[in-house]
Amino acid sequence: MGTAGNKLSIAALGGVNEIGKNMYLIQFEDDIVVIDCGSKFPDESLLGIDLIIPDISYLLENRDKVRALIITHGHEDHIGGVPYILKQLNMPIYATRLTLGLIQNKLKEAGLLAEADLIQIHSDSSVELGSMSATFFKTNHSIPDCLGVVFHTPEGTVVHTGDFKFDLTPVNEQYPDFHQMAQIGKNGVLALLSESTNAERPGFTPSERIVGEHIEEAFKRATQKVFLSTFASNVHRLQQVVDAALVTNRKLALLGRSMINVVNIASELGYINIPEGMLIEAADINKLASDRIAILCTGSQGEPMAALSRLASSNYRHAEIVAGDTVIIAATPIPGNERNVARIVDNLFRIGAKVIYGSGTVTGMHVSGHASQEELKLMLTLMKPQYFIPIHGEFRMLHQHKWLAESVGVDKDNIFIIDNGEVVDIENQVARQTRKIPSGNTLVDGWGIGDVGNIVLRDRKHLSEDGILVVVVTLSKMDGKILSGPDIISRGFVYVRESEDLMEEASAIVKNTINQLQAQHMNQWNSLKVNVKAVLGRFLYEQTGRRPVILPIIMEI
Repeated sequence: MGTAGNKLSIAALGGVNEIGKNMYLIQFEDDIVVIDCGSKFPDESLLGIDLIIPDISYLLENRDKVRALIITHGHEDHIGGVPYILKQLNMPIYATRLTLGLIQNKLKEAGLLAEADLIQIHSDSSVELGSMSATFFKTNHSIPDCLGVVFHTPEGTVVHTGDFKFDLTPVNEQYPDFHQMAQIGKNGVLALLSESTNAERPGFTPSERIVGEHIEEAFKRATQKVFLSTFASNVHRLQQVVDAALVTNRKLALLGRSMINVVNIASELGYINIPEGMLIEAADINKLASDRIAILCTGSQGEPMAALSRLASSNYRHAEIVAGDTVIIAATPIPGNERNVARIVDNLFRIGAKVIYGSGTVTGMHVSGHASQEELKLMLTLMKPQYFIPIHGEFRMLHQHKWLAESVGVDKDNIFIIDNGEVVDIENQVARQTRKIPSGNTLVDGWGIGDVGNIVLRDRKHLSEDGILVVVVTLSKMDGKILSGPDIISRGFVYVRESEDLMEEASAIVKNTINQLQAQHMNQWNSLKVNVKAVLGRFLYEQTGRRPVILPIIMEI
């Protein structure tokens, strides 16, 4: 694997050719700084997995060189992995006030808060990191307190933009600092790492402010309860819902654990202003007139156990959507979630609700928090980097960003499209991409981190497709004869009461197999189990065309 040596190295451990689990590292000599520590949700192929976080094998092998973790902002794909990584590698964490508040809540739940070294930063901060230092600049995104990071190294300046857009009329009046960005570019940028999420979208991303106007109009038109579902971490959007509820004289209830947590933290820190007396408990929803209620809930991505999904299936304890209620889905589905969202929308229409959903450009209920093409070109123009590494996006987005960089004058030979684990080494102002470090996915299942691998997932897939058959046989310890059984238990294979003939024949085959093996003096448990599995497996496949997991249990008494 090797170490970076006397040169500057830039690598991605997550967030390249994917949306989620962002993690990047900057290394100069014996100093490593990590940027972001995100997570992402599994797809349907990862049965039972709760979360995916980056593989930090390289950091663990070089733990004495890791100086800090810098978090650019508080979205889950940038902070979701913090509690899991901190269990393995405790390092100082630098983040802004709101981001630290969200991280503290996660660490408190994981029982790690007392051990954590959390340091608050802002756009004027400067942090010494061994042979490097870091300064910061203001950007805006769909959550407050976002920063870009400037690494000052002996080899040159490296800029990481974080997630950003150029919103000139931000709802929280946190404006992007164009002057500071231009000054950074004027001073010289050796390498720029810039996000690519919206690199395929032409023009500029609209301001978040227009969403507030549409939300308020929808609240005014609603004649009964209003349900609005959005990302819990979109603090700007949450404030706009509060403002609309105030204008229309509605009380506000929160549904969903993450929604309650974020609103509580953001309120305590002053990022959301909720008038006294507006918030009510979910249990009090039905005590008020329906036209005086607004409900803010999780589930805009169709998550099966989130509040909106349970409301759509009439399975929520304190709240119910009825015919005539207005439901607003103020988010665009992340690729892969479209089917789940569509299912919820169908259920809502079946109830008789008035549903406002679909692309934000059509409904006006959502705008992206990411820069579109003209903004990406503006960032490149402000920074004027010698080398450019597009990050945070799938390969088609990275390539589109590469072409944008070429269009504003970046030399195409100085643009590196890297995959997770690939390293760009810069020495004497010359960049090369010739090596890799360990990277990949670490799967989180319950409290287990990385203990579920391909073999376990393969077994889960097998069980989910063909079920399991447990064969229980009791033998005599004296002479090895069958005392009871074979008893066959089926789960997910066939319904026993409707397949009695098949089960009886299977039992007879197991019995005959054991008797034949014993006649040949093959009495070892392992031999009996292997042969029972093989013979029974062939029979079941011939009869059903299925291959259930067969689990023989042989006991002696």
